[in-house]
Amino acid sequence: MTRNFLASAAVLALFAGQVAAQDLKFAPGEDARFNWASFDSFKANHDLKGQTLKIDGPWGGVDKALFETVIAYFEAATGADVDYSGGDGFEQRVMIDVEAGSPPGIAVIPQPGLAADLAKRGKLTPLKPEIGTFLQENYAAGQSWVDLSTYPGADGTKALYGLFYKVDVKSLVWYSPENFEDAGYEVPQTMEDLKALSEQIVADGGTPWCIGLGSGGATGWPATDWVEDMMLRVNTPQDYDAWVSNDLKFDDPKVVAAIEEFGAFARNDAWVAGGAGGVASTDFRDAPKGLFASPPTCYMHRQASFIPSFFPEGTVVGEDADFFYFPAYAGKDLGQPVLGAGTVFVVTQDSPAAQAFIDFLTTPIAHEIWMAQSGFLTPNKAVNTEVYGDPTLKKMGDILLNATTFRFDGSDLMPGAIGAGAFWTGMVDYSGGKDAAAVASDIQKTWDTLK
Repeated sequence: MTRNFLASAAVLALFAGQVAAQDLKFAPGEDARFNWASFDSFKANHDLKGQTLKIDGPWGGVDKALFETVIAYFEAATGADVDYSGGDGFEQRVMIDVEAGSPPGIAVIPQPGLAADLAKRGKLTPLKPEIGTFLQENYAAGQSWVDLSTYPGADGTKALYGLFYKVDVKSLVWYSPENFEDAGYEVPQTMEDLKALSEQIVADGGTPWCIGLGSGGATGWPATDWVEDMMLRVNTPQDYDAWVSNDLKFDDPKVVAAIEEFGAFARNDAWVAGGAGGVASTDFRDAPKGLFASPPTCYMHRQASFIPSFFPEGTVVGEDADFFYFPAYAGKDLGQPVLGAGTVFVVTQDSPAAQAFIDFLTTPIAHEIWMAQSGFLTPNKAVNTEVYGDPTLKKMGDILLNATTFRFDGSDLMPGAIGAGAFWTGMVDYSGGKDAAAVASDIQKTWDTLK
């Protein structure tokens, strides 16, 4: 009877293993593009059978399903059981859970400011020093990622609290390859070339740019992205960091210079479709449509990686529309900065499973599984970029990997009254003709009232 029971148990275990393998999106070892060695190595060093891990984050719908395909490999490697309960309302939900003493093991946070706040309250567990070494050695612009996830704890001591995973790129210029080819234009490699191209388009009788700041109650935010990109192109990363924390005041000449760099594009009637007066009233979702008009009403549009969602129906990225890196000045020696956003994983309730999941995120396979599907970018240099699910993602990934500096969207790091208030409205005022120094002074006066 014991023999029969053991035999039955063995069959059930084998069957369970086959089911688990079938649940994995890509069968381990079968596609040579993936770094299966990293999966096997992780599996050999982690046995978490019987342990559970709760993860909460902002991803719902399609992104939730995609993240769960990654989680499945962690479960298969460790034997742990992971519950991801992400979706809308995450920011409020995680704060309630943390304060109630029932936090998830890991929180996936879309804004570093929230992670820094949790660390300051003593609600996060610092990551192992090896994670910081991993980021410096394996992430493009590695120190940038360490800095973005290093915060003071409850006692004021700074420590690494997070690991960024799934990143978005904002430093992009969209264009129509057909329009460029017809006009004989080439993709510019430097900011000097970009401005020269803009002048050439005007000389040829065209309009180089479409810009729209309209967004209902959030009108003005597209201009903040422009200014943030310009801050990184005319000032050092250290200046950018000081500006975001208000150690470099908003009315400092360095910040005013970045605003005026935006104005060189947006306040030039000859450079922007509809003239400078139409910038603030044009909805950001409508702005890129000029790329596809016949004849085109503009040739370029600076916007983040999400903007194809608002292209005309049927537009094929890579054919009807494409993008290039919003270039840096060749003459300023500031490298190749990239502006973007992303999600940072933090430990809100320490456990072996939570620590192991952070370790899992350092493996190439944890990135490649999502890369091979859709909507995922990573600055991890150890991955095989040929795994990307489409050439558009691969091209954006290359921009990330070539970055010498990465900085998070500045307005998202500022106090809400500034980043989602005075900065927005100030840029609308500036686009309408108000002096840059006066706008910057008004924003700083608002910031001063918050102290």
